[in-house]
Parts: sequence; C-alpha cells; structure tokens
Amino acid sequence: MLYVVGIGPGNKEEMTAHALNAICKSDTIVGYKTYIDLVKEHISEKEVVVNGMRGEVERCTRAVELASEGKNVAVISSGDPGVYAMSGLVLEIVAAKELDLDIEIVPGITSANGASASLGAPIMHDHAYISLSDLLTDFELIKKRLSLAAEGDFVICLFNPKSKGRPAHIDKAREILLKHKSVDTVVGIVNNAKREGEKVTITTLGKMLEHHIDMTTMVVIGNSNTYKYKDFMITPRGYQV
Repeated sequence: MLYVVGIGPGNKEEMTAHALNAICKSDTIVGYKTYIDLVKEHISEKEVVVNGMRGEVERCTRAVELASEGKNVAVISSGDPGVYAMSGLVLEIVAAKELDLDIEIVPGITSANGASASLGAPIMHDHAYISLSDLLTDFELIKKRLSLAAEGDFVICLFNPKSKGRPAHIDKAREILLKHKSVDTVVGIVNNAKREGEKVTITTLGKMLEHHIDMTTMVVIGNSNTYKYKDFMITPRGYQV
C-alpha cells in the first residue's frame, strides 16, 4: 500500500486522524527532511527515507519502488499532498511505469487554510492559489496568472512568496497586483501558520513589503470587498447582516 499523506502544518493538533492512522500503518516513511522532523515523534521505530530540497523525483520514485516490493509506505507532505506537493508526482511516476499499486491520497490542512483561520475569514469568496516559485513554472506565466487573478478580483493566496534565490519576485507580484487592486486592499501575512513561532499581520497592499516575508510565509491578498475588523480579516460572501 502506498499512502501519500498530508500532515498539515506539522503539529499534532492540526493533523487529521486519517493522516496519523496512515503513518501508523506504514512500514516506511518517505519525505523531505523538514517534514520528517515535524512527525519524528510518530515514526521513531520505522524505516525512514529522507532527502533534501529538489529531491522530489528521487524521493517519490523510491517510495513507489518500496511499495512495489510489498511494503506499506507513506510519502509525507506538509499541508495537503495535492497542493504544490507530492500526490501528483507519485501518480505521474506510477502512470509512467504502468504499475498496478494500491494508492491512497490522505488530505491535509494547507498553509492557506491554516493562515486563513488565523486571519479570520479572508477566503470566504472565490480565491486563487498562486506560487511565486519559478523552479517548475516560467515566471512569465506566473505573472500572467497574477494579472488575471487580480483583474478578476479574486482573493489571492501567495505560496512560496520569497526566497534567497528570488528575493524580488514578491516585489514584482505586488507591482502587477497594484495595476488592478487598490493600495488600500487588505493583506494578511502569516509566518509559520499554525506552527511554533506563528506571527499574524494584517496590513495593506501598499504597505505589505514593510513586513517580513519568506518561504514560511503565506500572503493572502483580499478582494475589493475584504475589510479588517479588530484582529480579523473578513471577505464577505454576500449574506445580508
């Protein structure tokens, strides 16, 4: 059996019983080192296959090999395995090899969901997820998607907003968004959503770059109706209150 497991933000309280059960049933746990560290209390007696950033293909290929040998294997991802994570890659490898494996995708809380809960209710209406990482997607296409989402007045959740290798992408993203959104558009910035060290900031599109943003940050840009009340970011659904 091959499980692809979303562990959510990484703490036990935000991990589903389904995810914990899949990990418990597995003989071998496969994952990126940072995610392995988040679940180490649950896997102390299991075989662990771990590697670093950009080792995704090697990692998932090994997981498929082990499952093909008859082992129960869990590939773990933070958040949900189907959102910028490992379920797609695992299925692509299985399809390419034309294998007949028992596979179960176990959902998890995404960083956007966790951050939104900490902010209040920013994604109550139509919203888009856009990653600013150009490792696998050309940045010209990312810019086009940003522009169209902003033009459509979507709430926009920015994944992977800023890294040491691409510190200026978030600046360019804001520049594009400002062509369609007001400088006063409400923006939520959550560092380490639902993890130790979480920091929640509500600001505006005009001022968002004054705050700390890195790869552990979720940036949620509101639509034209999003507003702040006390410590909450609220996007109305349209109910009459």
